[in-house]
Amino acid sequence: MISVDNLAVEFGGSALFSEVSFTINENDKIALMGKNGAGKSTMMKIIAGVQKPTRGHVRYPKDAIIAYLPQHLLTEDSCTVFEEASKAFKHVFEMRDQLELLNKELETRTDYDSDAYMKIIQQVSDLGEKYYALEDVNYDAEVEKALRGLGFKREDLTRLTSEFSGGYRMRIELAKILLQKPDLILLDEPTNHIDIESVIWLEDFLLNKAKAVMVISHDKAFIDNITNRTIEVTMGRIYDYKANYSHYLQLREERRAHQIKAYNEQQKFIADNMAFIERFKGTYSKTNQVSSRERMLEKLEIIEIDEVDNSALKLRFPPSIRSGDYPVTVKDLTKAYGAHVVFKNANMSISRGEKVSFVGRNGEGKSTMIKSILGEIDFEGSCALGHNVKVGYFAQNQASLLDDNLTIFQTVDEVAEGDIRTQIKNILGRFMFKGDDIDKKVSVLSGGEKTRLAMVKLLPEPVNLLILDEPTNHLDLKSKDVLKEALLAFDGTLILVSHDRDFLQGLSQKVFEFKNQRVIEHFETIDDFLVRNRIENLKQIDLKV
Repeated sequence: MISVDNLAVEFGGSALFSEVSFTINENDKIALMGKNGAGKSTMMKIIAGVQKPTRGHVRYPKDAIIAYLPQHLLTEDSCTVFEEASKAFKHVFEMRDQLELLNKELETRTDYDSDAYMKIIQQVSDLGEKYYALEDVNYDAEVEKALRGLGFKREDLTRLTSEFSGGYRMRIELAKILLQKPDLILLDEPTNHIDIESVIWLEDFLLNKAKAVMVISHDKAFIDNITNRTIEVTMGRIYDYKANYSHYLQLREERRAHQIKAYNEQQKFIADNMAFIERFKGTYSKTNQVSSRERMLEKLEIIEIDEVDNSALKLRFPPSIRSGDYPVTVKDLTKAYGAHVVFKNANMSISRGEKVSFVGRNGEGKSTMIKSILGEIDFEGSCALGHNVKVGYFAQNQASLLDDNLTIFQTVDEVAEGDIRTQIKNILGRFMFKGDDIDKKVSVLSGGEKTRLAMVKLLPEPVNLLILDEPTNHLDLKSKDVLKEALLAFDGTLILVSHDRDFLQGLSQKVFEFKNQRVIEHFETIDDFLVRNRIENLKQIDLKV
């Protein structure tokens, strides 16, 4: 059991949170929730031991293994994927190598009666006891299983880590964590940058093989599938429920309803007694009753109602101007980088007002197709935008492209033109940047705040073709719901790339699947596709890691 006792974090006299206490039991699967900036990542860093609180402490059992996957990574090592992942067993290999050295030394020494010789024997005995007590594990096989489960192909294992994107290198770190079989796994946004198949694999691993888990995620389907407990950080305190997130929201609403009812009844009780006291104060025959009621009111513990954080994104895309019948037309499109073929002979036509999803494993060509549509890369075949198409594009790394040296206001002001510049403060306010916030430097913003700011830059001019590549990374659940509603109401054409199943549901009428160098068109909703996809992939994925 891990104990968190009276944690507090303060910046410049104001508290991020205070008096936070809870325990983490062996099989707890905890969702750590709260809006962007509430202190979730800070609290996780403190539990991981990489940051110190202002007050309070975290107690661990002796020899407890705590594994932490931060939101932003990663290694710049020049070793292979397999070698990097094998570092999960570094301590085992070090023990093995040390044993070998000690045994070789015993073979060559002849001072059998010396203290030094006896000391080596004792070291061999102690180390051997630890080493041989370990499970008989085929470490190479375990490493390969974990990497394959997280989306790496067999030929990828011998490639250098430097050849892979940040998303794939995050998976290497995740594999190292999973292989250590820790007592507590701390995951900060683990589903960002990994595809749906890998998310399914991770879900099943955490449920069936992991001990205690604490996860920060804005993927509602993911946290509902894996967690049995929810701790919400809000208004500087926590709410702790033995329930997954969706059930927790229901329980909290019920709790507030009971609180409000009890509060109203108590206020009526207080008012009635105050009225009695005022009416009979100074009346000799009622002196004892008045005194009794005054003492009772003094001792009364006033019922408090939980505060609710009602701050939320307000998003509405401007009405779009009419485009041609087919905003996007792709014919016999082939893209290769040297000998590596991303896709070949791809065809698609997207009608005006149609909402479509691009799905598939990372590296299968979704972002490459978008770049082709936008004319950012060379390709073979035909790819064209239709008549009068105005594109709004949100790239997967859009938030990281922001200039850290600019303020929030300056970031939007530099792309706004004409009359819209007078509305910048109002627009920022709808994205929860209010008052003095607009003068903050981009460098101090959280991942979610940067994503919201990057999204503001889509709004200064009306568009009729929205292309969004992983727009929900780092967004809190409320903001994702608002974005989803805005996209449902958007009257233009939408191309959406996302691994977030809950966000995807209900958002598209057609699916383009990128798989094995092909682009496959599915005339079904994203909901039907995801149901079928999960069933098929669970049959294929090896969950014995």
